[in-house]
Amino acid sequence: MRAYCDTSFLVSLYTLDANSQAAAAEARRSTTTLFISPLGELEFTNALQLRVFRKELTKAEASAAYAVIQKDLAAGVYSVQPVSAIVFDTAKRVSLKHTAGIGSRSLDVLHVAVALAMGAGVLLSFDENQRKLAEAAGLRQAPAIH
Repeated sequence: MRAYCDTSFLVSLYTLDANSQAAAAEARRSTTTLFISPLGELEFTNALQLRVFRKELTKAEASAAYAVIQKDLAAGVYSVQPVSAIVFDTAKRVSLKHTAGIGSRSLDVLHVAVALAMGAGVLLSFDENQRKLAEAAGLRQAPAIH
């Protein structure tokens, strides 16, 4: 089964926060192919810089996290899949079907659409709104949130 890693999962995996332990345990436990998208790479990069702006990370910590994920990308830890026009068509369908009832943001819709288009069966995320949308769209969510 394929698993799509969203930004909240990646940030928790590569920097210390309240979900880091759960992210690390899920990554160790995973026996599936882990996917990310260029959208996820961009959001990860920006999330690190926002954490520097908010004084949650130092510039050195953000640079170190960025370097480690780049090393993992080069080593093939993740399969990076391009975002094609099919993703945007899928996102429009997901939005039309679920956003009015759930209140999803565009980036959450895009991440779920990428996961669906990649054939993922599970979304790795700590974003509760994105997890609601993923569930409505038929994706399993991990790690378990308590």
